[in-house]
Amino acid sequence: MKGWNSIYFTKDHDMVRRAIGDFVKKEINPYVDQWEADGIAPLKDIFKKMGDLGFLGIRYAPENGGQGLDYWYDTVFLEELGHIKALGLSTAITVQTHMATPAINEFGSYYLKDTYLKAAIAGDMVGAIAVTEPGAGSDVAAIQTTAKKDGGDYVINGSKMYITNGTQADFLTLLARTSDDPGYHSFSLFVVPTDLPGFTVGRKLDKLGIRISDTAELFFDNLRVPSDNLIGKENEGFIYQMMQFQHERFSLLPFACTAARDIIDMTLDHIRQRVVFGKPLIKKQVLRHRLADWLTEIECLQQLIYHIVRMKEVGQDATREISMGKLMASQVLMKVADGCLQMYGGLGFMNEMLISRYYRDARGLSIGGGADEVMRDVIAKLEGY
Repeated sequence: MKGWNSIYFTKDHDMVRRAIGDFVKKEINPYVDQWEADGIAPLKDIFKKMGDLGFLGIRYAPENGGQGLDYWYDTVFLEELGHIKALGLSTAITVQTHMATPAINEFGSYYLKDTYLKAAIAGDMVGAIAVTEPGAGSDVAAIQTTAKKDGGDYVINGSKMYITNGTQADFLTLLARTSDDPGYHSFSLFVVPTDLPGFTVGRKLDKLGIRISDTAELFFDNLRVPSDNLIGKENEGFIYQMMQFQHERFSLLPFACTAARDIIDMTLDHIRQRVVFGKPLIKKQVLRHRLADWLTEIECLQQLIYHIVRMKEVGQDATREISMGKLMASQVLMKVADGCLQMYGGLGFMNEMLISRYYRDARGLSIGGGADEVMRDVIAKLEGY
């Protein structure tokens, strides 16, 4: 996280790291306070700049506008996103790169790749992933939004909730029920442009944290989407989405790890200067020990991340390890943000303080992308109990 580790990364990886880090430092962090106050970041402008620099398609094939690089480069990209001083924007970017586009890349037709994937990689379109509904969050199979075949179109009716990038998205990667049959082979994934009649943004949701990210409630009223916008095979969308979730969950781990370390570094600066009872707070053994414990957990998380990357590089299924990483990352980030805020005392309780923002933002990681309880259930099932 500081510099580069030659065991895992080369000088070429470090060049990419510095380029992304410079972008975060110059093009994002100077403006996050205002965007946080506004409750929205200008994703179209940000993504276009990132697309022009080749940041939005690290692993995607060059024929689709990507860089065609390995998972280590992807990890460098995700680690550097953790330096953004508003985790909602880190999340919004990974929606574009690791949540709304993987299924298009893996299962989409030439038309879908040429029309939507290329545009997303170039930063010309903002994407969102539309799965969650008011009555179907972690229980994806409970979704009620339907897509009924009608001639050469599918007619979509229903609603989606808690959709990141929802008010700014140019297209949605949307999961809908296409069969009344029981089981998992009754759902399909579609690319749904948001300029079609029948689509409306109900409202931008007011959240506890990640306030810089626009999160929306969406409605579909007899929205007709061409059958060409079906991703892969009809009724196989649930399977595609379960695979897409692994990209999503992994993408949250490296930036959470970086953010946790940044929170500690920021807090260290504070407690070195804060004098209490005649001594800097850093002299308190109990605080030093807490920080040492957290740094140890962060190192363990980072090594799990790198183990997952090695598994992905050789094509192994890392669902179990990614689920463990997602669970661990959410717990570590919340613990660090909460404990470090405590070290700021009353100052940390002020909304104007960055540590307060980290505290609010960290809470969402245990909910979004698969709640902690779901991750534990996945791990238990994969362990056979």
